[in-house]
Amino acid sequence: MAEYKFTEYFEQEVLRKRPYLKKEWCIFVLEHSIRSEPQEHNRYRFWAAIPELSGRYLRVVTLEDKVTIHNAFPDRGFTP
Repeated sequence: MAEYKFTEYFEQEVLRKRPYLKKEWCIFVLEHSIRSEPQEHNRYRFWAAIPELSGRYLRVVTLEDKVTIHNAFPDRGFTP
């Protein structure tokens, strides 16, 4: 099992702007993603539905190691 980490940006900015987010949800997304793809600047994005968010999809962005979580937000435009 991977040991997940969080960037300072995630800890200081993302959780401050979105206090309803839980780190456990972000880890769930990485472990149960229905889709993942590379993103610019050597980052990766992952999506999974979160039951506690009424089944909406959470997008989680990691650094290139795919275990350091950098950003997360409900992705209203995502369609599986």
